[in-house]
Amino acid sequence: MPLRRASIERKTRETEIRLSLDLDGEGRSQIKTGIGFLDHMLGALATHARFDLDIRCRGDLHVDAHHSVEDVGIVLGQALAKALGDKRGIVRFGHAYAPLDEALARCVIDLSGRPYLHYGVTFKAGMLGTMPTELFEDFFWAIADHGRLNIHLEAIRGRNAHHIAETLFKSCARALSMAVARDPRVKGVPSTKGSL
Repeated sequence: MPLRRASIERKTRETEIRLSLDLDGEGRSQIKTGIGFLDHMLGALATHARFDLDIRCRGDLHVDAHHSVEDVGIVLGQALAKALGDKRGIVRFGHAYAPLDEALARCVIDLSGRPYLHYGVTFKAGMLGTMPTELFEDFFWAIADHGRLNIHLEAIRGRNAHHIAETLFKSCARALSMAVARDPRVKGVPSTKGSL
């Protein structure tokens, strides 16, 4: 069975990122983006998707967090696409609910090859640590765009911004885990078109 791994390096004037991803891992992660809350969320994503994920990002945080957050999403999306290859034998669709105390989120994913994000999330708090909450939407758009996947992500309820954010990442993780899983009944690509 082919290994489903990818390593990506991306360097711009704004960020320098090294990322490695193993879709068939154990949920191990080593993450250092310079943004503590983003590190926490990416660790949760790796744990609950059962991906092994290593990310190192040096970004222009003296400007703000935007370039680092979006570029990490870009590279993670690229790594997902590379690790999946031609997508033969995968489930393709994934969905999950994740609760955390009063917060509840839902994520539905299609590894369709057609990038799209529906983001039905509202935060009352503008910041979580040093991370603006508005950047979560940019992060998930970057994954959808560069991973070429369709994501419908909604915060169904919640009061605490930390809890809401965590349910977004955990539901996305579980939906991704389901979508990338191998299905022995699928002999080729799970599409009537014959390609994804």
